[in-house]
Amino acid sequence: MSLWRYRDRLPVEPLVTLEEGDTPLVPAPRLSERTGCDVWLKLEGANPTGSFKDRGMTVAVSAAIREGAEAVICASTGNTAASAAAYAARAGLRGVVIVPEGKIAIGKLAQALMHGARVIALRGNFDDALRIVRQLAQKHPIELVNSVNPYRIEGQKTAAFEVCDELGGAPDALAIPVGNAGNITSWRRGFEEYGESPALYGFQAAGAAPLVLGHPVESPETVASAIRIGNPARWEEAMEAVTASRGRIAAVGDEQILSAYHLLASGEGVFCEPASAASVAGLLAHGLPAVEGDPEPESVVCVLTGHGLKDPDTALGKAPAVIGCDPDLAAVERIAFAD
Repeated sequence: MSLWRYRDRLPVEPLVTLEEGDTPLVPAPRLSERTGCDVWLKLEGANPTGSFKDRGMTVAVSAAIREGAEAVICASTGNTAASAAAYAARAGLRGVVIVPEGKIAIGKLAQALMHGARVIALRGNFDDALRIVRQLAQKHPIELVNSVNPYRIEGQKTAAFEVCDELGGAPDALAIPVGNAGNITSWRRGFEEYGESPALYGFQAAGAAPLVLGHPVESPETVASAIRIGNPARWEEAMEAVTASRGRIAAVGDEQILSAYHLLASGEGVFCEPASAASVAGLLAHGLPAVEGDPEPESVVCVLTGHGLKDPDTALGKAPAVIGCDPDLAAVERIAFAD
């Protein structure tokens, strides 16, 4: 099955699909023990290109085909680039992606290039790239497939449907990384359409936390490249989602993100990219009750937005060293079973 099983709730037919959606929702026993609540992990890295972006891209590119587009374009910190390139290739369209020079994880860049997109490395940040692609989309007959595209939000809301269907209702709370703020917006829409209203907790990296600070960040910096965004396109919608659900927006530092990243991999067996771990880092650092007097949540879903293989450089930089050894049984035995 795919997210298109919800086609009666989507605005277009599945003209371009890679069977995205229906990603695993797995319990996190160690996190549950540590936090005292029932923690679940929504593994969006199981989508075809390794991130949640595929949910929105299948709908956005299907709409582009319906409307006669010949090309798609996006600005990206990486995951949108990979997804847009893949779905453009699937649809037989030209794909153009603009990324901040030197600020895209190698796994994501490799995907965009291999799918045949024209990749432009901009000497600027994501916000500069988004401004330019918006201008290009106004001048040329190309489809802009960033999260400002309403079809992206429609596709991404299906993740909330899946969680509700699997749990028999919404969790008490949802923890999610926030970059351009399209994903938290889409989860809120999905829950609302299902008649549910869990508290929404959005977590930004401390070096790229405009929603926390209340103003754009001119030069955002964080190891969590997928949320390295200083002026979110869905700013107002994200803040409304958090406020209406009695949740909160908070920031977590890079060390907290990397600690959660390691904990998920070594403790829960789940390898996600650093930005994904912001949801768990936020849960561990801040807890969940946002309004005094609100009850402690008994269940929380942490959204892990992308797979760890998206950013192998960070993984290898933080992992233990490989141990060299001669081809000798005793030597291997000593190393393998050393305390």
